[in-house]
Amino acid sequence: MAHKSGFVNIIGNPNVGKSTLMNALVGERLSIITSKAQTTRHRIMGVVNGEDFQIVYSDTPGIIKPAYKLQAAMMKFVEAALEDADIILYITDTVETPNKNQEFLDKLQQLNIPIILVINKVDLSNQEKVIQLVEQWKSMMPKADVLPISALLGFNIDNLVKLIVDKLPEGPEYFSKDTLTDKTLRFFAAEIIREKILTNYKKEIPYSVEVEIEEYKESETIDRIRAIIYVDRESQKSIIIGSQGRMLKKVGTEARMELEAFLGKKVYLEIFVKVDPNWRNDERKLKRFGYPL
Repeated sequence: MAHKSGFVNIIGNPNVGKSTLMNALVGERLSIITSKAQTTRHRIMGVVNGEDFQIVYSDTPGIIKPAYKLQAAMMKFVEAALEDADIILYITDTVETPNKNQEFLDKLQQLNIPIILVINKVDLSNQEKVIQLVEQWKSMMPKADVLPISALLGFNIDNLVKLIVDKLPEGPEYFSKDTLTDKTLRFFAAEIIREKILTNYKKEIPYSVEVEIEEYKESETIDRIRAIIYVDRESQKSIIIGSQGRMLKKVGTEARMELEAFLGKKVYLEIFVKVDPNWRNDERKLKRFGYPL
């Protein structure tokens, strides 16, 4: 049997469960997940191998209209995912209005590659509504295969994988069979810290923050990590640190515990907070943080 392989790129609006689905498909927690929009800022690849296939999944930021250069850079990840995809997984859910972002849906219709339209979160709906949504999406996206799932509960994930493998083109391995992701430990350390900021702070704070790993030293028994949290303003720095440093300590403790579980060994984590005004609109800084220009 010929070997099949391809790039399967996960695209959709914010908060429809793209990262939850990515993690379910890969079988590892590669993408951070919170209830806040724009949790995913980068394109994250996860590789799944079978005896006669290799699937390279990509999680991407939610589709938005950019308000500043950081968001414009995030949308470049989405544009790149459209260009290099062998299969598109367009994710919606049982709450979202089907004609949201009609312009983007029209663009998908023009692609000459398989599109699988996934209706996520069926566990939050009922059978009658799900059936109606499936029919509505089939009429709107006649080229697409439409499949209802629950990424959180794992419902219909096996059928989704079978559909993906069936539609993969023949091709070689793009990565060695033991590769899980294209990202480094530094990247995952920064993302785990950023996740704790997303879950512990409200309002604009999570969206005004970037995390950079200044130093990462590995050893057999302990990894030593020094991280910097960048914020826009002094007032945000005070909020991040909290009274007598309590909030920063809480974030650091939660991040360290998750890193230890992720790495399977002890972690010594230092976190500092710096003010870097207008970093979200500074192309030089965005490039340093790994965003495309």
